[in-house]
Amino acid sequence: MDAALAIVVFVGAYILIASEKIHRTAVALGGAGLMLMFHITDAEKGFFSEHTGIDWNVIFLLLGMMVIVSVLRQTGVFEYVAIWAAKRARGRPYRLMVMLCVITAVASALLDNVTTVLLIAPVTFLVCDRLALKVVPYLIAEVMASNIGGTATLIGDPPNIIIASRADLSFNDFLVHLAPLIVLLMAVYCVLIRWLFRSAFVYDPERAADVMALEEKEAITNPRLLWQALTVLGVVVAAFVLHPVLHYEPSVVALLGAGILVAATKVTTQQALDEVEWPTLVFFAGLFVMVGGLVETGVIGDLSKAAADATDGDLAFATFLLLWASAGLSAIVDNIPYVATMSPIVADLVQQHPPGEGQVLWWALALGADLGGNATAIGASANVVVLGIAARNGSPISFWHFTKYGLVVTIVTIAIATPYLWLRYL
Repeated sequence: MDAALAIVVFVGAYILIASEKIHRTAVALGGAGLMLMFHITDAEKGFFSEHTGIDWNVIFLLLGMMVIVSVLRQTGVFEYVAIWAAKRARGRPYRLMVMLCVITAVASALLDNVTTVLLIAPVTFLVCDRLALKVVPYLIAEVMASNIGGTATLIGDPPNIIIASRADLSFNDFLVHLAPLIVLLMAVYCVLIRWLFRSAFVYDPERAADVMALEEKEAITNPRLLWQALTVLGVVVAAFVLHPVLHYEPSVVALLGAGILVAATKVTTQQALDEVEWPTLVFFAGLFVMVGGLVETGVIGDLSKAAADATDGDLAFATFLLLWASAGLSAIVDNIPYVATMSPIVADLVQQHPPGEGQVLWWALALGADLGGNATAIGASANVVVLGIAARNGSPISFWHFTKYGLVVTIVTIAIATPYLWLRYL
Protein backbone atom coordinates (compact mmCIF):
# COMPACT_ATOMS: atom_id res chain seq x y z
CA MET A 1 0.00 0.00 0.00
CA ASP A 2 2.77 2.44 0.95
CA ALA A 3 4.65 1.67 -2.26
CA ALA A 4 1.59 2.36 -4.42
CA LEU A 5 0.90 5.59 -2.56
CA ALA A 6 4.52 6.70 -2.94
CA ILE A 7 4.35 6.06 -6.70
CA VAL A 8 1.10 8.03 -7.02
CA VAL A 9 2.55 11.01 -5.14
CA PHE A 10 5.81 10.95 -7.09
CA VAL A 11 4.26 10.49 -10.54
CA GLY A 12 1.72 13.20 -9.79
CA ALA A 13 4.52 15.57 -8.80
CA TYR A 14 6.44 14.67 -11.97
CA ILE A 15 3.43 15.48 -14.16
CA LEU A 16 2.91 18.84 -12.45
CA ILE A 17 6.60 19.71 -12.77
CA ALA A 18 6.55 18.86 -16.49
CA SER A 19 3.34 20.80 -17.11
CA GLU A 20 4.71 23.93 -15.34
CA LYS A 21 1.16 24.80 -14.26
CA ILE A 22 2.38 25.01 -10.68
CA HIS A 23 5.87 26.21 -9.72
CA ARG A 24 8.19 23.23 -9.34
CA THR A 25 9.27 24.33 -5.84
CA ALA A 26 5.66 24.28 -4.65
CA VAL A 27 5.19 20.85 -6.23
CA ALA A 28 8.33 19.45 -4.56
CA LEU A 29 7.31 20.82 -1.17
CA GLY A 30 3.78 19.49 -1.58
CA GLY A 31 5.07 16.07 -2.64
CA ALA A 32 7.48 15.92 0.29
CA GLY A 33 4.69 16.99 2.64
CA LEU A 34 2.42 14.20 1.38
CA MET A 35 5.21 11.63 1.79
CA LEU A 36 5.55 12.71 5.44
CA MET A 37 1.82 13.06 6.07
CA PHE A 38 1.05 9.53 4.84
CA HIS A 39 3.99 8.13 6.90
CA ILE A 40 5.69 6.85 3.74
CA THR A 41 8.80 8.33 5.33
CA ASP A 42 9.34 10.28 8.54
CA ALA A 43 11.25 13.33 9.73
CA GLU A 44 14.31 11.39 10.87
CA LYS A 45 14.66 9.47 7.60
CA GLY A 46 13.70 12.45 5.45
CA PHE A 47 15.96 15.03 7.07
CA PHE A 48 18.88 13.08 8.52
CA SER A 49 19.32 9.74 6.74
CA GLU A 50 22.34 9.51 4.45
CA HIS A 51 20.52 7.23 2.00
CA THR A 52 16.89 8.37 2.12
CA GLY A 53 17.06 11.96 3.32
CA ILE A 54 17.98 15.40 2.04
CA ASP A 55 21.50 15.44 0.60
CA TRP A 56 22.87 18.47 2.42
CA ASN A 57 26.17 18.25 0.52
CA VAL A 58 24.27 19.18 -2.65
CA ILE A 59 22.28 21.97 -0.97
CA PHE A 60 25.28 23.64 0.65
CA LEU A 61 27.53 23.29 -2.39
CA LEU A 62 24.98 25.20 -4.47
CA LEU A 63 24.42 27.76 -1.70
CA GLY A 64 28.13 28.49 -1.33
CA MET A 65 28.69 28.88 -5.08
CA MET A 66 25.62 31.11 -5.43
CA VAL A 67 26.97 33.46 -2.75
CA ILE A 68 30.38 33.67 -4.46
CA VAL A 69 28.76 34.44 -7.81
CA SER A 70 26.47 36.98 -6.14
CA VAL A 71 29.53 38.90 -4.97
CA LEU A 72 31.20 38.60 -8.39
CA ARG A 73 28.11 40.03 -10.06
CA GLN A 74 28.48 43.27 -8.11
CA THR A 75 31.90 43.95 -9.65
CA GLY A 76 30.73 44.32 -13.27
CA VAL A 77 33.07 41.56 -14.46
CA PHE A 78 30.39 39.86 -16.54
CA GLU A 79 29.60 43.07 -18.43
CA TYR A 80 33.33 43.46 -18.99
CA VAL A 81 33.55 39.98 -20.50
CA ALA A 82 30.58 40.62 -22.80
CA ILE A 83 31.97 43.87 -24.19
CA TRP A 84 35.41 42.27 -24.54
CA ALA A 85 33.91 39.38 -26.50
CA ALA A 86 31.94 41.70 -28.80
CA LYS A 87 35.06 43.72 -29.55
CA ARG A 88 37.20 40.64 -30.14
CA ALA A 89 34.52 39.40 -32.54
CA ARG A 90 34.72 42.82 -34.25
CA GLY A 91 30.93 42.97 -34.24
CA ARG A 92 30.63 39.93 -36.51
CA PRO A 93 27.44 38.04 -35.46
CA TYR A 94 28.69 34.46 -35.90
CA ARG A 95 32.02 35.15 -34.23
CA LEU A 96 30.14 36.83 -31.38
CA MET A 97 27.86 33.84 -30.91
CA VAL A 98 30.82 31.46 -30.84
CA MET A 99 32.67 33.59 -28.28
CA LEU A 100 29.60 33.97 -26.05
CA CYS A 101 28.93 30.23 -26.26
CA VAL A 102 32.51 29.35 -25.38
CA ILE A 103 32.53 31.83 -22.48
CA THR A 104 29.20 30.42 -21.27
CA ALA A 105 30.43 26.82 -21.52
CA VAL A 106 33.62 27.55 -19.58
CA ALA A 107 31.75 29.56 -16.93
CA SER A 108 29.17 26.78 -16.59
CA ALA A 109 31.94 24.27 -15.96
CA LEU A 110 33.43 26.41 -13.18
CA LEU A 111 30.17 27.63 -11.63
CA ASP A 112 26.88 25.99 -12.60
CA ASN A 113 24.70 26.41 -15.66
CA VAL A 114 21.73 28.03 -13.92
CA THR A 115 23.89 30.69 -12.29
CA THR A 116 25.83 31.27 -15.52
CA VAL A 117 22.79 31.88 -17.70
CA LEU A 118 21.35 34.20 -15.08
CA LEU A 119 24.47 36.33 -15.48
CA ILE A 120 25.08 35.99 -19.22
CA ALA A 121 21.50 36.49 -20.45
CA PRO A 122 21.12 40.16 -19.38
CA VAL A 123 24.48 40.95 -20.94
CA THR A 124 23.40 39.27 -24.16
CA PHE A 125 20.40 41.61 -24.40
CA LEU A 126 22.74 44.58 -24.06
CA VAL A 127 25.20 43.43 -26.73
CA CYS A 128 22.52 42.32 -29.21
CA ASP A 129 20.73 45.63 -28.80
CA ARG A 130 23.91 47.55 -29.60
CA LEU A 131 24.56 45.41 -32.68
CA ALA A 132 20.87 45.34 -33.78
CA LEU A 133 20.81 41.53 -33.64
CA LYS A 134 17.92 39.22 -32.81
CA VAL A 135 18.52 38.18 -29.23
CA VAL A 136 16.52 34.90 -29.20
CA PRO A 137 19.00 32.82 -31.27
CA TYR A 138 21.85 33.97 -29.00
CA LEU A 139 19.92 33.08 -25.84
CA ILE A 140 19.06 29.62 -27.18
CA ALA A 141 22.64 29.01 -28.32
CA GLU A 142 24.04 30.10 -24.95
CA VAL A 143 21.76 27.97 -22.79
CA MET A 144 22.61 24.90 -24.87
CA ALA A 145 26.31 25.71 -24.55
CA SER A 146 25.83 26.01 -20.78
CA ASN A 147 24.28 22.54 -20.61
CA ILE A 148 27.12 21.07 -22.68
CA GLY A 149 29.89 22.90 -20.80
CA GLY A 150 28.36 22.16 -17.41
CA THR A 151 28.59 18.43 -18.12
CA ALA A 152 32.38 18.59 -17.82
CA THR A 153 32.64 19.10 -14.06
CA LEU A 154 31.09 18.05 -10.78
CA ILE A 155 29.62 21.50 -10.10
CA GLY A 156 28.71 22.44 -13.66
CA ASP A 157 25.25 20.88 -13.81
CA PRO A 158 23.00 20.07 -10.80
CA PRO A 159 22.51 16.42 -11.90
CA ASN A 160 26.30 15.95 -11.69
CA ILE A 161 26.26 17.06 -8.06
CA ILE A 162 23.63 14.43 -7.28
CA ILE A 163 25.59 11.75 -9.16
CA ALA A 164 28.86 12.67 -7.45
CA SER A 165 27.26 12.50 -4.03
CA ARG A 166 25.61 9.14 -4.69
CA ALA A 167 28.64 7.54 -6.44
CA ASP A 168 31.35 9.14 -4.27
CA LEU A 169 32.99 10.71 -7.33
CA SER A 170 35.43 13.61 -7.04
CA PHE A 171 35.81 16.85 -9.01
CA ASN A 172 38.82 15.31 -10.74
CA ASP A 173 36.84 12.21 -11.76
CA PHE A 174 34.49 14.35 -13.83
CA LEU A 175 37.38 16.30 -15.34
CA VAL A 176 39.26 13.17 -16.39
CA HIS A 177 36.30 11.19 -17.71
CA LEU A 178 33.98 13.82 -19.20
CA ALA A 179 35.98 16.98 -19.96
CA PRO A 180 37.80 15.54 -23.04
CA LEU A 181 34.47 14.62 -24.64
CA ILE A 182 32.95 18.01 -23.80
CA VAL A 183 35.81 19.83 -25.53
CA LEU A 184 35.07 17.79 -28.66
CA LEU A 185 31.33 18.40 -28.37
CA MET A 186 31.83 22.16 -28.03
CA ALA A 187 33.99 22.20 -31.16
CA VAL A 188 31.26 20.37 -33.08
CA TYR A 189 28.59 22.59 -31.54
CA CYS A 190 30.34 25.78 -32.67
CA VAL A 191 30.22 24.48 -36.24
CA LEU A 192 26.61 23.32 -35.85
CA ILE A 193 25.29 26.71 -34.73
CA ARG A 194 26.63 28.26 -37.94
CA TRP A 195 23.98 26.21 -39.75
CA LEU A 196 21.23 26.23 -37.11
CA PHE A 197 21.10 30.01 -36.66
CA ARG A 198 22.31 31.10 -40.10
CA SER A 199 19.39 33.50 -40.63
CA ALA A 200 20.31 35.46 -37.49
CA PHE A 201 23.77 36.54 -38.63
CA VAL A 202 23.04 40.00 -40.08
CA TYR A 203 26.06 42.31 -39.92
CA ASP A 204 25.58 46.05 -39.34
CA PRO A 205 28.89 47.93 -39.89
CA GLU A 206 27.73 51.12 -38.14
CA ARG A 207 26.55 49.31 -35.04
CA ALA A 208 29.76 47.28 -34.98
CA ALA A 209 31.78 50.48 -35.04
CA ASP A 210 29.84 51.78 -32.02
CA VAL A 211 30.62 48.65 -30.04
CA MET A 212 34.29 48.87 -30.97
CA ALA A 213 34.31 52.34 -29.42
CA LEU A 214 33.20 51.02 -26.00
CA GLU A 215 35.80 50.73 -23.25
CA GLU A 216 35.28 47.48 -21.38
CA LYS A 217 37.35 48.61 -18.41
CA GLU A 218 34.61 51.10 -17.54
CA ALA A 219 32.27 48.17 -16.80
CA ILE A 220 34.34 47.23 -13.73
CA THR A 221 32.70 49.10 -10.88
CA ASN A 222 34.79 47.74 -7.99
CA PRO A 223 38.31 46.55 -8.95
CA ARG A 224 39.32 45.70 -5.38
CA LEU A 225 36.27 43.53 -4.83
CA LEU A 226 36.84 41.88 -8.21
CA TRP A 227 40.34 40.74 -7.30
CA GLN A 228 39.19 39.56 -3.88
CA ALA A 229 36.34 37.53 -5.40
CA LEU A 230 38.50 36.07 -8.17
CA THR A 231 41.14 35.05 -5.65
CA VAL A 232 38.60 33.25 -3.49
CA LEU A 233 37.00 31.59 -6.53
CA GLY A 234 40.43 30.43 -7.72
CA VAL A 235 41.23 28.93 -4.30
CA VAL A 236 37.82 27.22 -4.18
CA VAL A 237 38.27 25.64 -7.63
CA ALA A 238 41.81 24.58 -6.71
CA ALA A 239 40.47 22.94 -3.54
CA PHE A 240 37.90 21.06 -5.64
CA VAL A 241 40.71 19.72 -7.81
CA LEU A 242 42.84 18.81 -4.78
CA HIS A 243 40.02 16.93 -3.03
CA PRO A 244 41.96 13.60 -3.09
CA VAL A 245 44.74 15.30 -1.12
CA LEU A 246 42.81 17.70 1.13
CA HIS A 247 39.80 15.43 1.78
CA TYR A 248 37.38 18.36 2.11
CA GLU A 249 33.94 17.84 0.59
CA PRO A 250 33.04 20.34 -2.20
CA SER A 251 30.17 21.62 -0.06
CA VAL A 252 32.58 22.49 2.77
CA VAL A 253 34.96 24.21 0.36
CA ALA A 254 32.17 26.26 -1.22
CA LEU A 255 30.78 27.35 2.16
CA LEU A 256 34.23 28.28 3.45
CA GLY A 257 34.92 30.30 0.31
CA ALA A 258 31.60 32.10 0.55
CA GLY A 259 32.04 32.83 4.25
CA ILE A 260 35.58 34.15 3.84
CA LEU A 261 34.58 36.31 0.88
CA VAL A 262 31.68 37.95 2.72
CA ALA A 263 33.69 38.36 5.94
CA ALA A 264 36.78 39.83 4.24
CA THR A 265 34.98 42.35 2.00
CA LYS A 266 32.56 45.24 2.43
CA VAL A 267 29.73 43.23 0.90
CA THR A 268 26.92 42.91 3.42
CA THR A 269 25.32 39.58 4.26
CA GLN A 270 22.05 40.83 2.77
CA GLN A 271 23.74 41.74 -0.52
CA ALA A 272 25.47 38.37 -0.70
CA LEU A 273 22.25 36.45 -0.09
CA ASP A 274 19.99 38.53 -2.34
CA GLU A 275 21.06 36.65 -5.48
CA VAL A 276 20.79 33.16 -3.96
CA GLU A 277 18.20 31.06 -5.79
CA TRP A 278 16.32 29.98 -2.68
CA PRO A 279 13.45 28.34 -4.65
CA THR A 280 16.00 26.07 -6.35
CA LEU A 281 17.51 24.98 -3.03
CA VAL A 282 14.08 24.31 -1.53
CA PHE A 283 13.11 22.38 -4.67
CA PHE A 284 16.11 20.11 -4.16
CA ALA A 285 15.19 19.51 -0.52
CA GLY A 286 11.61 18.53 -1.35
CA LEU A 287 12.76 16.33 -4.21
CA PHE A 288 15.20 14.40 -2.02
CA VAL A 289 12.43 13.66 0.50
CA MET A 290 10.15 12.36 -2.29
CA VAL A 291 12.86 10.12 -3.73
CA GLY A 292 13.66 8.93 -0.21
CA GLY A 293 10.05 7.80 0.09
CA LEU A 294 10.47 5.64 -3.01
CA VAL A 295 13.62 4.10 -1.52
CA GLU A 296 11.93 3.45 1.85
CA THR A 297 9.01 1.60 0.29
CA GLY A 298 11.22 -0.59 -1.90
CA VAL A 299 10.11 0.93 -5.21
CA ILE A 300 13.68 1.84 -6.17
CA GLY A 301 14.91 -1.63 -5.26
CA ASP A 302 12.26 -3.26 -7.44
CA LEU A 303 13.15 -0.98 -10.36
CA SER A 304 16.83 -1.85 -9.91
CA LYS A 305 16.06 -5.56 -10.05
CA ALA A 306 13.91 -5.08 -13.16
CA ALA A 307 16.68 -3.07 -14.86
CA ALA A 308 19.27 -5.69 -13.97
CA ASP A 309 17.05 -8.45 -15.35
CA ALA A 310 16.45 -6.46 -18.57
CA THR A 311 20.16 -5.97 -19.23
CA ASP A 312 21.05 -9.47 -18.00
CA GLY A 313 24.51 -8.35 -16.87
CA ASP A 314 25.44 -6.98 -20.31
CA LEU A 315 27.40 -3.84 -19.40
CA ALA A 316 27.52 -2.45 -22.94
CA PHE A 317 23.77 -2.84 -23.43
CA ALA A 318 23.07 -1.29 -20.03
CA THR A 319 25.38 1.64 -20.81
CA PHE A 320 23.82 2.58 -24.14
CA LEU A 321 20.27 1.94 -22.92
CA LEU A 322 20.95 4.26 -19.98
CA LEU A 323 22.57 6.91 -22.20
CA TRP A 324 19.79 7.16 -24.78
CA ALA A 325 16.91 6.54 -22.36
CA SER A 326 18.27 9.26 -20.04
CA ALA A 327 18.49 11.68 -22.95
CA GLY A 328 14.92 10.92 -23.98
CA LEU A 329 13.45 11.15 -20.49
CA SER A 330 15.41 14.31 -19.64
CA ALA A 331 13.82 15.91 -22.70
CA ILE A 332 10.37 15.29 -21.24
CA VAL A 333 10.99 16.23 -17.62
CA ASP A 334 13.59 18.33 -15.85
CA ASN A 335 16.84 16.37 -15.57
CA ILE A 336 17.20 17.14 -11.84
CA PRO A 337 14.27 15.00 -10.62
CA TYR A 338 15.13 12.39 -13.23
CA VAL A 339 18.71 11.94 -11.95
CA ALA A 340 17.57 12.07 -8.33
CA THR A 341 15.26 9.17 -9.12
CA MET A 342 17.71 7.17 -11.25
CA SER A 343 20.86 7.54 -9.15
CA PRO A 344 19.94 4.88 -6.55
CA ILE A 345 18.94 2.53 -9.40
CA VAL A 346 22.26 3.07 -11.18
CA ALA A 347 24.10 2.60 -7.88
CA ASP A 348 22.57 -0.89 -7.60
CA LEU A 349 23.45 -1.70 -11.22
CA VAL A 350 27.07 -0.59 -10.71
CA GLN A 351 27.45 -2.94 -7.73
CA GLN A 352 26.54 -5.89 -9.95
CA HIS A 353 29.76 -5.49 -11.94
CA PRO A 354 33.42 -5.85 -10.86
CA PRO A 355 34.92 -2.79 -9.10
CA GLY A 356 35.76 -0.05 -11.60
CA GLU A 357 34.03 -1.62 -14.59
CA GLY A 358 30.52 -0.48 -13.74
CA GLN A 359 31.54 3.17 -13.31
CA VAL A 360 30.80 3.75 -17.02
CA LEU A 361 27.11 3.62 -16.07
CA TRP A 362 27.53 6.83 -14.05
CA TRP A 363 29.07 8.58 -17.04
CA ALA A 364 26.24 7.31 -19.27
CA LEU A 365 23.70 8.71 -16.80
CA ALA A 366 25.48 12.07 -16.56
CA LEU A 367 25.88 12.46 -20.33
CA GLY A 368 22.35 11.34 -21.11
CA ALA A 369 20.72 13.57 -18.51
CA ASP A 370 22.90 16.67 -19.06
CA LEU A 371 22.96 16.59 -22.88
CA GLY A 372 19.36 15.39 -23.11
CA GLY A 373 18.34 18.49 -21.17
CA ASN A 374 18.96 20.49 -24.36
CA ALA A 375 16.19 18.73 -26.27
CA THR A 376 13.21 20.75 -25.02
CA ALA A 377 12.45 23.96 -23.17
CA ILE A 378 11.72 22.07 -19.93
CA GLY A 379 14.58 19.59 -20.17
CA ALA A 380 16.95 21.52 -17.88
CA SER A 381 16.59 24.19 -15.21
CA ALA A 382 18.79 26.59 -17.19
CA ASN A 383 16.37 26.37 -20.13
CA VAL A 384 13.43 27.37 -17.95
CA VAL A 385 15.42 30.26 -16.46
CA VAL A 386 16.35 31.66 -19.89
CA LEU A 387 12.78 31.38 -21.17
CA GLY A 388 11.63 33.36 -18.14
CA ILE A 389 14.25 36.07 -18.69
CA ALA A 390 13.37 36.29 -22.39
CA ALA A 391 9.65 36.66 -21.65
CA ARG A 392 10.24 39.40 -19.06
CA ASN A 393 12.36 41.34 -21.54
CA GLY A 394 9.81 41.23 -24.36
CA SER A 395 11.45 38.47 -26.44
CA PRO A 396 9.43 35.34 -25.61
CA ILE A 397 10.68 31.93 -26.74
CA SER A 398 8.00 29.33 -27.39
CA PHE A 399 8.36 25.70 -26.37
CA TRP A 400 8.49 24.51 -29.99
CA HIS A 401 10.81 27.27 -31.17
CA PHE A 402 13.37 26.12 -28.62
CA THR A 403 12.71 22.45 -29.27
CA LYS A 404 13.31 22.54 -33.03
CA TYR A 405 16.91 23.50 -32.33
CA GLY A 406 17.30 21.49 -29.14
CA LEU A 407 16.38 18.15 -30.67
CA VAL A 408 19.06 18.53 -33.35
CA VAL A 409 21.74 19.46 -30.81
CA THR A 410 20.78 16.61 -28.47
CA ILE A 411 20.79 13.93 -31.18
CA VAL A 412 24.17 15.08 -32.52
CA THR A 413 25.85 15.26 -29.09
CA ILE A 414 24.45 11.95 -27.83
CA ALA A 415 25.45 10.29 -31.11
CA ILE A 416 29.05 11.46 -30.55
CA ALA A 417 28.99 10.40 -26.88
CA THR A 418 28.01 6.84 -27.84
CA PRO A 419 31.27 5.83 -29.60
CA TYR A 420 33.22 7.77 -26.94
CA LEU A 421 31.84 5.51 -24.18
CA TRP A 422 32.35 2.43 -26.32
CA LEU A 423 35.97 3.17 -27.25
CA ARG A 424 37.08 4.39 -23.84
CA TYR A 425 35.31 1.97 -21.49
CA LEU A 426 33.87 -1.01 -23.33
